Amino acid sequence: MGLQLLHLQLHGLFRGRDLELGRDADTGGQTTYVLELIRSLAARPEVERVEVITRLIEDRRVSADYAQPEENLLDGAAIVRLPFGPRRYLRKELLWPHLDALADVLTARLSAQDRRPDWIHAHYADAGYVGALVSQRLEIPLVFTGHSLGREKLRRLLASGLTHEQVEQQYSIIARIAAEEQALAQSSLVVTSTYQEVEHQYNRYDGFSSDRAVTVPPGVDVHRFQPEPLPGEEQGIETLLLPFLRQPELPPLLAICRAERRKNIPALIEAYGRSALLQERHNLVLVLGRREDPVALEKQQRELFQQVFELVDRFDLYGRVAYPKQHRTADIPALYRWAAGLGGVFVNPALTEPFGLTLLEAAACGLPLVATDDGGPRDILQRCANGRLVDVTDLDALQEVLEMAAADGSRWRRWRDNGLEAVSRSYSWDAHVCSYLGHGKRHCLPAMAGLGSLPTTVPLPAASRLAPASPLPERLLLLDLDVALEAPDPAGLEELRRRLAADSGSGLGLLSGRGFKAARLRYGELHLPEPRVWIVQAGSEIRYGPEGSQDLAWQDHIARGWQRRAVEEALAGLAPRLELQAEAQQGAFKVSYMLRPPPAGVLEMVHRRLRQRQLAARAHLFNHWYLDVLPVRASKAEAIRHLARRWQLPLEQILVVAAQQGDGELLSGPGPGVVVGAHAAVSEGLHPRRRKLFFASRPQAWGVLEGIDHHRFLRR
Repeated sequence: MGLQLLHLQLHGLFRGRDLELGRDADTGGQTTYVLELIRSLAARPEVERVEVITRLIEDRRVSADYAQPEENLLDGAAIVRLPFGPRRYLRKELLWPHLDALADVLTARLSAQDRRPDWIHAHYADAGYVGALVSQRLEIPLVFTGHSLGREKLRRLLASGLTHEQVEQQYSIIARIAAEEQALAQSSLVVTSTYQEVEHQYNRYDGFSSDRAVTVPPGVDVHRFQPEPLPGEEQGIETLLLPFLRQPELPPLLAICRAERRKNIPALIEAYGRSALLQERHNLVLVLGRREDPVALEKQQRELFQQVFELVDRFDLYGRVAYPKQHRTADIPALYRWAAGLGGVFVNPALTEPFGLTLLEAAACGLPLVATDDGGPRDILQRCANGRLVDVTDLDALQEVLEMAAADGSRWRRWRDNGLEAVSRSYSWDAHVCSYLGHGKRHCLPAMAGLGSLPTTVPLPAASRLAPASPLPERLLLLDLDVALEAPDPAGLEELRRRLAADSGSGLGLLSGRGFKAARLRYGELHLPEPRVWIVQAGSEIRYGPEGSQDLAWQDHIARGWQRRAVEEALAGLAPRLELQAEAQQGAFKVSYMLRPPPAGVLEMVHRRLRQRQLAARAHLFNHWYLDVLPVRASKAEAIRHLARRWQLPLEQILVVAAQQGDGELLSGPGPGVVVGAHAAVSEGLHPRRRKLFFASRPQAWGVLEGIDHHRFLRR
């Protein structure tokens, strides 16, 4: 059978035609790369099916194309749009609270298929987070491409003068970096565009392992981007730019990018404005995306355009600088060819550039380059020898290189010819896809060998089978034993007992950080109906029925890569601020600690030590002082999802009652949830408007009953 591949491209506006490049910071080179990769993969004989998952958007402000659940690209390739979060279009930084819901939907979708993908390829941090969760749950190898990385973005933004608080408010950088760490640790393969990314960007992540990284430079569509002008296109470009330029025949300095701070366009304008020589010899043409209505632009975009207008006014550049308000996708290759025909230069002044696909597009059209010396342009210029790199933070250096770039006609022609030859030799899509598939088979297929296709319900081992006489429940109520039922009011407990006993269609389950015996002993004091399932040891054990038969499939799943002794050794140096709890609180798949004052910073140190030693483990903090380190696949939330798949019980039919700090992730899925007790502590990190989440006004059993009534969960 041919390969079946799944790609995740979650943010931006993504469709198979007329990409709205530059509309905002989320619709740029990454969307172009993913679309071309999907098309090129589908054309390969060894690929049977390739899909890309993106977000379904129903918003009058954008095209109805993005509301279509499925869009066929060509035989064997399709865009699949899944709804998650609000219906309206959101920038990527606002999607984080909704990614868990997508992971649940995608897990259910893939579980229902006869055959799983051979690998999942996640693009950017948001997709990396979702891909890591699905990869862990279904044992599908993960391929990750960051495109741009949060640690590098943070470094650059801090260097530009922003504070940590400002960066976090605008970019959700903490969640992004954590997602990148998680994706890198889970990945079977990391695909990068340049060696510089590996050496100077990915290597700054604890979860990154260079032996799982390959460099595969992207391709460029040489049918669209080629040096020969098409009939009539020059007239269209002149119509676009003539309103701005007094001398349109001058060789242009051309920049094409999104309107965002990282692209550093104000520095380019200032370097041009300070140079009488540049103004005499060149026009400056800035294609910064479409701005139909300035009021509708994001704050960052409005601020950048305001800077552009102010700099043009400050240096009196009217008639020399063009910044068209609209352009078509077809105008981009025509702009490159127009600039090349006049002897111009393409300029990329970005503070950091992970790859720089526009550099290849320009080179394929015969246009030489001046580019930032940070990131991908280093590799491109080294291979193409068709321009100059420059430290774009040094305005004098940028001005000097721009003045030199087109001054020598013979050098300009040599750069043009070098670029054309190098693109055809090193940056074709055929070469890219052949290399990509070769690396994917080598790193991902061995991990799939022997796994086969999992049925919708994984067979239960004999030690954990449910008795045939016990039908599976229609609904499941999961109660927190440690806090929500810690000291219930007798009257509330009696009413809860009565209500549970009256509904034969619902099952009861318990959540606890205790071991099974201790949880069983504590629960016996409550005299409530017998639980059908016990999720104990903070989610590292699932047990069934009164005898507590272990779910061996869950233990096999979480045991992969778990090294309990290595965890203890890694964290031993954090004493006395981190102290092992008593032996009774420990488990085969749980190392339990108590935090000692001052607790500030300890959790981050724990995370870092686990990552640095590349241990397949993660830490969970409960009630501010109790720290459990579990296998990376284990948690109460993941145990619930495992149970739901095995019992073929939709998450919407599982009501989770949470009551302690640290259990917020239990309530992040699509099912109903109830919070009793300290609302603020439990709901930390949750989206405040999640519709299926109810905050009870009363604690303990009465709060549980409030939640049951609110969700109409039990039959009366």
